[in-house]
Amino acid sequence: MYDRRYMPLFLDLSSRKIVIFGGGSVGQRKATLFSNFANVTVISEDFTEKILALYESNKIDIVQINVREISSDMIRSYLEGAFLVIPATNDQELNLKIHLIASDMDIFVNSVDSKGDVITPSVIKRGPVTVGISTLGHSPALSKYTRIKLEHTITPEYGEMAYLQDELRTEVKKHIADQSLRRQILWEVLDRREVWDAFEESYEKAYNIAYDIMLEHIGNRADKDSKEQLDHCSNNGG
Repeated sequence: MYDRRYMPLFLDLSSRKIVIFGGGSVGQRKATLFSNFANVTVISEDFTEKILALYESNKIDIVQINVREISSDMIRSYLEGAFLVIPATNDQELNLKIHLIASDMDIFVNSVDSKGDVITPSVIKRGPVTVGISTLGHSPALSKYTRIKLEHTITPEYGEMAYLQDELRTEVKKHIADQSLRRQILWEVLDRREVWDAFEESYEKAYNIAYDIMLEHIGNRADKDSKEQLDHCSNNGG
């Protein structure tokens, strides 16, 4: 096996096909995760109640078949057009067979038995703020432990701050041409404890405080420009 070099990425899977072989607890976990982002098909003889519930709510598709008797040609047909395959049966030899066929078809593999092309991280999501944590397959338990620890630091207010920064950046661009000053204002809003604390009461209160910070800088810049203009006139006898 070649030396793998994993690079963290955020991918738009909204129109992608994900195929999961195995309807047990591992397949359920993967189907639950990917059904929020992609078109998921689970192939198995039996399915957990959770997988069946996902199917009944039209979040995934299922194919009921005895995977132990599935042929290579059938595997290839199920993988046609797939972006990612997840071999998650309780048969390691079958998982390896699916892995090799998928690799031959240039399809990404998220392997549960060994390191594949794709590793799914532990995720913290706060609105648009998304943090992925991975040990690159060395210790899933440590990934989960790290996520639990960071969830106390990366609170739901991070998501609200992301929306506020986006709104405020639009306003700042309307009123201030100096890019360095725009950056300074946005950073000051991030660094103000009172803005973060205001989210506990309402988004509007936090935004108003941030907007006042912007106006204060605009006023200071106007005063500075006026002073420089007066100094220039005085130096030129105006």
